Amino acid sequence: MKYIGIHTDSTPDLSTAPLQAAALGARAFAFNAMDPSRWKSAPLDEDVAARFRDNCALHGFTARQVLPHAAFVINLGSPDARKLKLSRMAMTDEMTRVRMLGLDRLNFHPGAHLKQMSEDDCLTRIAESINIVLDSTEGVTAVIENTAGQGSNLGYSLEQIARIIEGVKDQSRVGVCIDTAHGYAAGYDIASPEGYDSMWADFDRLIGFGKLRGLHLNDSMRPLGSRIDRHAPIGLGEIGADAFDRLMLDPRIDEIPCILETPDPARWQEEVAHLQSLIENNYK
Repeated sequence: MKYIGIHTDSTPDLSTAPLQAAALGARAFAFNAMDPSRWKSAPLDEDVAARFRDNCALHGFTARQVLPHAAFVINLGSPDARKLKLSRMAMTDEMTRVRMLGLDRLNFHPGAHLKQMSEDDCLTRIAESINIVLDSTEGVTAVIENTAGQGSNLGYSLEQIARIIEGVKDQSRVGVCIDTAHGYAAGYDIASPEGYDSMWADFDRLIGFGKLRGLHLNDSMRPLGSRIDRHAPIGLGEIGADAFDRLMLDPRIDEIPCILETPDPARWQEEVAHLQSLIENNYK
């Protein structure tokens, strides 16, 4: 079974995230554990964390159905010593918060070299950063999200993600989230049956389905290989509806949160219901 969900709003506080997801009929959700545009946020209040856990239990959300997203300012491969230190501290803080909330994974963008170091050195630094964060935390898996490759962002190829994972000491606490729009923009033609099969064959060969911890379900406003990250509603972009039908019917990617990050919240309930119906019909 797959779990279809949305990226919720973290206001007025995190405890409302499960309620927002349940109100739309979602069976999974994502959220930002701290302000996504800042290095630091106020400490997580234990009362808020307790309400979050209670609301998850009330609506049947287990840890495997929730995929928190780390702050966008984090760059675990930064060539700037100060920002690298801040990134590692922020990531550690995020992992600690996620643990307080009773969750077991944290999704993040791996990092960018900013044209100030080689790609290989940046990939090595990202793996080193993950090791530092994991050594300082427990119980939470670092989930690397593929990128579109916009600017100097790394992680746009499965080979790069595999290279990062190879450098992580604790293999039990590193995983991957595949964003469909990012993959398409990076050149993986999941819109065609042949391209879909090819990408997942490469994923299994280079990384393995045992590392898959989540999906971001987004159509793409920009064409194949554009290296530009612009999301579109499901079926209304360059990828098209058929690819998402294939995803929902693919048993290799069961038991993970599949999160909509599409740009029109007014469509989320409809999108959740449509994708969930495909799954339910497949299991009848």
